[in-house]
Amino acid sequence: MNLAAILPILIGFLLDALLGDPHSLPHPVRFIGGFVNRLERCVRKKCNDLRLGGFLIVMTVIIASGGMATLIVIICYHINVITGIIAEGLMCYYLLAARSLRDESMKVYRAIHRHDTEGARKAVSMIVGRDTKSLDEQGVIRAAVETVAENTSDGVTAPLFYMMFGGAVGGFVYKAVNTMDSMLGYKNDKYKNIGYFPAKLDDIFNYVPSRITALLCIPSAFLCGLDGKNAYRIWRRDRRKHASPNSAQTEAAFAGALHVQLAGDAYYFGELHKKPYIGDNDRPIQNEDIKKANRMMYIVSLQMLVISCAIRGLIL
Repeated sequence: MNLAAILPILIGFLLDALLGDPHSLPHPVRFIGGFVNRLERCVRKKCNDLRLGGFLIVMTVIIASGGMATLIVIICYHINVITGIIAEGLMCYYLLAARSLRDESMKVYRAIHRHDTEGARKAVSMIVGRDTKSLDEQGVIRAAVETVAENTSDGVTAPLFYMMFGGAVGGFVYKAVNTMDSMLGYKNDKYKNIGYFPAKLDDIFNYVPSRITALLCIPSAFLCGLDGKNAYRIWRRDRRKHASPNSAQTEAAFAGALHVQLAGDAYYFGELHKKPYIGDNDRPIQNEDIKKANRMMYIVSLQMLVISCAIRGLIL
């Protein structure tokens, strides 16, 4: 097994678990987001065909992100192997969001625990794209659990999947695609054309990781003391109940494991979007479900870490 190939992933995962998102430090993903914003403004001003403009944004951001990451890795490994491993480990750290996902969702938990519904709405608004002003307590909790479920794939296991084959460079290409989708991939009038290619490419990139993640949810549910059998049943039944081919994969597995109902109608930018429910309404969703979802997220993440390191260590 090639230990040098897997050390950056292990370093990145450990740093994320210990430190989380360093808000006080420059973050490469924020740079990607700023770059996407500037490109969007430019395309809207100068491109008559916004769908073509969206394609140009996709190509520019992928080439820039992947190229910069490749350059940094090559330079650092050229200095020596230790420098390369440390630099790539730091890059992997910036790509993972397990600790951040836990920390942000637990802000919602603590606000609900204090009976501060307004504070909980504010906290959940930082991690979801929907409008939160009209959400009641259960709606806020449901939004937090859904975010943990969906971002178990987007924020942890999918980056690990692409690191498995491409190291930090693969992770950065994935993160660039995911960032573009989160910023441009809406289906309203403003974004349906410029966001067409970012959304489609994100669907492609997440197709395999989301399904692997959903399958890993089943043993994880058993390990958490939840219902792994029901996680499998609901995943099989409800995994396609979303406009995205990927988002419902993990949401369905989490809903089944917790015996709760997720998704349903939601407002985005003041516009109601009709969505089917995922899972069975066996019981009302509770604040403790946020904690349970986070525990499941971490066990899924650890399983994916082991798989990624094992495969990368064998193929390189």
